[in-house]
Amino acid sequence: QVRLDESGGGSVQAGGSLRLSCKGSGHSFSGHVMAWFRRPPGKERELVAAVTSGGTTRYADAVEGRFTISRHNGRNTLDLQMDQLKPEDTAVYYCAADRSNRALVTVAQMDYWGQGIQVTVSS
Repeated sequence: QVRLDESGGGSVQAGGSLRLSCKGSGHSFSGHVMAWFRRPPGKERELVAAVTSGGTTRYADAVEGRFTISRHNGRNTLDLQMDQLKPEDTAVYYCAADRSNRALVTVAQMDYWGQGIQVTVSS
């Protein structure tokens, strides 16, 4: 069974940091683009950041300079370091993967999804 399992979410005050991790199993994601998406309360799911197997990254404007995406192909893992968190970063965060291996990704094209993990930032 192919799985993407997120961990590391929780609650933090504005200005703080959190690190999300995603572990893939049942499938090798080394040739896939991997990404973090989020769904803020009452809004649609949106891209946060993506990274190809070769290390090309793409960030949403709202998180550029504050979040860092990284991956370890051999371990099938994906991380998201989130610094200088703001209340508007509050959302359910999802790990996802796609066979296209292009950094320009959309919600609709992703082949695999994690179950999501809550991140809450209080002011």
